[in-house]
Amino acid sequence: MPTNVQGIMEVMNVNKLTKAECRVRILIADQLARMNKKLGGDMEKIETVGLYMIEVWKALGMSLEDGKVEILWSSKEVGSRVNEYLDLVADIIDKNSLAGLKSCWKFMDRTDEVVNLNASQISTLGMQCADIFFLQADICQFGMDKREVNILAREYCDKIHQKNKPIVLSHHTLPGLKEGQDKMSKKIPSSAIYINDSEAEVNRKIGEAYCPEMVVEGNPCLEYIKHIVFPWFNGFVVELNEQDGGVRAFESFEDLVVHYECGILQPDDLKVALSIAINKILQPVRNYFEDNDTAKQLLRSVLNYGVSG
Repeated sequence: MPTNVQGIMEVMNVNKLTKAECRVRILIADQLARMNKKLGGDMEKIETVGLYMIEVWKALGMSLEDGKVEILWSSKEVGSRVNEYLDLVADIIDKNSLAGLKSCWKFMDRTDEVVNLNASQISTLGMQCADIFFLQADICQFGMDKREVNILAREYCDKIHQKNKPIVLSHHTLPGLKEGQDKMSKKIPSSAIYINDSEAEVNRKIGEAYCPEMVVEGNPCLEYIKHIVFPWFNGFVVELNEQDGGVRAFESFEDLVVHYECGILQPDDLKVALSIAINKILQPVRNYFEDNDTAKQLLRSVLNYGVSG
C-alpha cells in the first residue's frame, strides 16, 4: 500500500519551514530500512519506495524547485563517511543506559512495557539519533511517535557538553479511523486513508469511521479535520439541506467543536464534509500519478510490494 495521509501534514510543515527561510534536509533512511529487513532488505525495492515518496511530495505540492529542500539518501551519506558515522552511533549508545534506551523505545512503539530490547532495536535508536547530528540539523521535525529520539539527541548534547541543542519540532500523529486506535494500523487497511486511495475508497473509509455523536475526545474524524483540513483550506465547509441551515462555513476548529458537541452538527454530515475535503486534497495527487509515467510505474511497483506507512 502507498503512504497514508500523514504525509499531507509533513508536506505542509516542510512548506512552512521553507516559507520561513529555513533550509530543509530530508533523509530517506534506506540504510536503516535494509538493516531492519524492510522489503526483505532488498535495496532496489527500498530505493523504489524512496523514489515513490519523492513523487508523492511533488504531487502534494512540496516546494522542491527553489533549492531550499535537499533530499538525501542515508546509504550515500553514511557510505561517504562511514567510520565517522559508526563512531557517532557507538558513542550515543555507549552514553545511554539500557534502561534509558528501553524507555525511549517504549514511547516510540506505544507499548506499556519493553521486556527485551534486541541489538537491532538499540542500533536503530542510535542511528536515528546520530542522523540528527550527521545532518547538522538545527531543527528536528518528526511525528510525535518519534519525539523521544529528538529528546535522546538533546540529552546526548548534555553528555558531550554541546551547548547548541537541536530544536524539537514534532507534528501530530494521526489516529486510526477505528475506535480506540492511537495511530493508523498497517494490519487494518481500512483504519487509514492512503494518498493514492480512490474517491470511493475515501468515502467508504470515512463513512465507516468511528465518529460518536456529540463526542470530541477520541473522535478520529475531528482529528483529521483539525490537523489536515483546517491547515490546508483555512476553514471547513459543511453542506446541509436548506431546512437544516444550508451551507455552514467554519473559520475555526473551536467553532466547529461547539456546533458538534451540542448536536447541531451530526456525524453523517461531518463525515460527508470530511470526505469532500480529503478528496479535494487528493484529486491533484491522483491526476499527477495518472499523467506522469514515472510516478505511475513507481506506484505500481510499491503496490506490488505491499508497502504501507
